[in-house]
Amino acid sequence: MTQSSANPTETRQPLSAEYVKLCLATAVMVLGNVLLPYAVHRIPDAGRALLPIFFFTLIAGWRFGAKAGLLTGILSPLVNHFLTGMPPGPALQALMLQSALLGLLASVAATRSRRPSLPLLALVVLLHQALILLPQLLQAGIRPAFDTLELRLPGLLLQLFGGFALLWFMERHLPQSKRASREE
Repeated sequence: MTQSSANPTETRQPLSAEYVKLCLATAVMVLGNVLLPYAVHRIPDAGRALLPIFFFTLIAGWRFGAKAGLLTGILSPLVNHFLTGMPPGPALQALMLQSALLGLLASVAATRSRRPSLPLLALVVLLHQALILLPQLLQAGIRPAFDTLELRLPGLLLQLFGGFALLWFMERHLPQSKRASREE
């Protein structure tokens, strides 16, 4: 028996508060990204217009940082797929990348602003859409890309105004410590 297997408690490190906070924040945001799409998909074709899988990823990236945004963006489509079959298998990888991108963009923007800002949030939402619609624009042309953007407008407005409202509420009622986790 090796020395490390003889006394396993010596090699274990306690979980840091930051790690626990990251895990809890990510779990809550993924849960939101499971429940909101589940509710929205009860309405025919509402998922394509309201983009519910992105909502809590935006919040996670902005409020809790890049790690939480990326984890929420990657795990949310996976968990949804395994629980509900949505998104369908062929779209799963693309949606994971798109969602992770939003979490990362939100995190970067949040480092530029001390408080939630509608203009900065709008920039994040629009930049995200521009980046994910770029392949469609290059392949099919400007009209199909604008048609897709028009279809998604309600979801973009939900992200912008709903996201701002939730971030504002969290800022007021759930203040972060002076050393915010998004800086890590």
